[in-house]
This record gives sequence, C-alpha cells and structure tokens, in this order.
Amino acid sequence: MFFTASLWNDLMMLIGEITVFLIVGMLIGSVLVMIVAGLSIQSGQFYFPRLMKSGMVLLEGVIKGICKFFGFDDADLVQFSIKLQNMMNTKRFAETPVEKRVIYLPQCLRSAQCPAHLTPEGLICRRCGRCDIGREIDAYEAMGYRVFIAPGSTLIKRMMKKYRPEAIVGIGCLMEIKEGLELCDRAGVIGMGVVTLKDGCVETVLNWDDLHEIAAIGITAPDSQ
Repeated sequence: MFFTASLWNDLMMLIGEITVFLIVGMLIGSVLVMIVAGLSIQSGQFYFPRLMKSGMVLLEGVIKGICKFFGFDDADLVQFSIKLQNMMNTKRFAETPVEKRVIYLPQCLRSAQCPAHLTPEGLICRRCGRCDIGREIDAYEAMGYRVFIAPGSTLIKRMMKKYRPEAIVGIGCLMEIKEGLELCDRAGVIGMGVVTLKDGCVETVLNWDDLHEIAAIGITAPDSQ
C-alpha cells in the first residue's frame, strides 16, 4: 500500500496538530482584536487600524461567537467597525470631488403620511414639510451632492451602476450600514456610513449633524476661502 499504517497515523496526527494550532491561533487573534477594539472605544483613538480591519473581517464569526458566549453585545463591535471604516476612508473621501459623491437616504426617515411617489430613481421628495428630508436634500444638493431616497438595496446598486459615483455616504441601521460598506469595498467605491438613532421601517430617527459632519469632509466653506 502507498500509505502504511504508521505513515497514515503520522499524517492524521500532523493534520490534528495543524487544526488545533489554527483554532488556538484564531481564538488568540480574536481576543486580541476584541481587546484592541475595547481600548480604542474607551480612548476614542483607533490603534493599528489596517490590522484591525483585516482581523475583524477574517475573524468576524469567531469574534461574534466569543461575544455571545460571554453575553456581550456584538453590536458594539459592529459600531466600532463602521467607525473604523469611516476613519480609514476619510482621506480618500476628502480628496473626492463632491460632484462624484452620492448620498443615499433610507425611505424609513420620511413621515408615515409622506406623499412622495416611487420612481425608477427612488422616492422624489415633495417638500411637504412633514419631515426633515426635503430641507436636508436641498442643503446637500446645494453642496453639489446627488441625493437619493432609496427604498432598498436594489435601487442603490442600480444607481451605482448608472451614475458610477466614486464615493457614497449611506444612512441606515447598524447592519444595513455594515453590509453597505462591504458592498462599497467589493465595488471599489469609497464608502462612509451614518447609523440612525432608531431602527425600524417607519419614521426612524437620524442625527442630521452626524451626516453633515461626514458630508462636509473635504469641502471648503465659502466664508473660509
């Protein structure tokens, strides 16, 4: 036989040792990522951002498992990863001309009595005053942004294909932003995320100052020129 019993046993032992080594390495790596993330959250300063991003992507499942095992809320880690992504993309976002940027507002920010109609490019705001969207759209369009009110990810992908923006600012709940930033990474587009203060499908809440802070990156105010 090509494999003797002794050689087969040695091979199985080697595979077992490698498996154990990988499992232990993943656990240690995950714990280290969580420790660095915790220190970064407490201090407000991101440590080893590129390594952190790679570690959180590669070890996401293990990290979530550890959080659940110890009863921690892994939402804090998702929030951290979004902030980390924003921080890492800030320089490139600032260098992107505003006319090549797009803002996607979720339709859930509108009033339950919103009279807007759905079109192939999303909802078209009627400026009825029932919510803040109309005022905010006017402000961002005045800055040079193209703004869409998106009923879902399908429209976002379609508008990305049609207009080919170089940078996107997305607004949504925690997991929507996480998935949106991952989509931007795969598409080679600079992504910045703003998380809503309230989740849900109707009349969610956004801190518009958070959106303005990101949208204004790299744009010089007229009175400062």
